[in-house]
Amino acid sequence: MSGGKPKVTIYTDGSCQGNPGPGGWAAILRFGRHERELSGGEGETTNNRMELRAALEAVRALTEPCEVTLYTDSEYLKRGITEWLPNWKRRNWRRKGGKLANVDLWMKLDEEISRHEVHWHWVRGHSGNPLNERVDKLARRVIPK
Repeated sequence: MSGGKPKVTIYTDGSCQGNPGPGGWAAILRFGRHERELSGGEGETTNNRMELRAALEAVRALTEPCEVTLYTDSEYLKRGITEWLPNWKRRNWRRKGGKLANVDLWMKLDEEISRHEVHWHWVRGHSGNPLNERVDKLARRVIPK
């Protein structure tokens, strides 16, 4: 690689049957011609937690600082990380109205992304984007029965 950080593309998704209920998360990481799938599930969770977990586990899997282009169909994740996070941190991990939901995952995600240059992109779910459709299927497949 000629200078600079390795460039990685990531697609993430979370899914839940009921909210709360059993859920799954998945990510597809692409580096050049290499591809890796990650996924996992929880018995009692929420859709937002699974969206966060997918991004967290994907970035956590990177073994060196990278330039990451991350695609999510979750406005909660995209807006949280790009718009709301600085204010939460300034307020000691609290929302303007009080308690911040999923603060444990937001804190871990913030820590993990600090090693990387991450470009966040929102894609419309179920709109025919092949990798978004694939990661959605992966997340649904690992939901505990």
